[in-house]
Amino acid sequence: MVNIKKYQSSDLEELISLFFQTVHTINKQDYTGEQLAAWAPEEERETMAASWGASLSRNISFKAIKDGRIAGFADMTIAGHLDRLYVHKEFQRQGIASALAAALESEALKFGIKLMDTDASITARPFFEHIGYQVEKERCILKNGVELINYRMMKRIQKN
Repeated sequence: MVNIKKYQSSDLEELISLFFQTVHTINKQDYTGEQLAAWAPEEERETMAASWGASLSRNISFKAIKDGRIAGFADMTIAGHLDRLYVHKEFQRQGIASALAAALESEALKFGIKLMDTDASITARPFFEHIGYQVEKERCILKNGVELINYRMMKRIQKN
């Protein structure tokens, strides 16, 4: 059973650690070591706290709790951009991402948002397609001097 709760600033360090662990373990199936180091560089871990703390507090942000631990987190801007969705490496394929996405979509409806978008990694693309997102375009972005492929994806949100 997963429990979705609102993000609290006291969660920040754990979410940053979860992000680094997930990127460097789960995403290695689709990205090179050089790409992973550019995406989630260890030397930027400390500087991320300020920027992530500000955006997670400003955005609509949730954490997923399972077995007493933070199993994942996700956030969305008030304009409907799903900014981050990460699931801990030990909680993959247990419905955590789906629960987080559903919570964000429910909030989007409350705010009158009818179209959500995200920039999905190669690894995350099949999940987003499974929950109804469609690829708008493949993109090659430059992150810390290294090229990474991701996908701009969109979903129309409607009441069930």
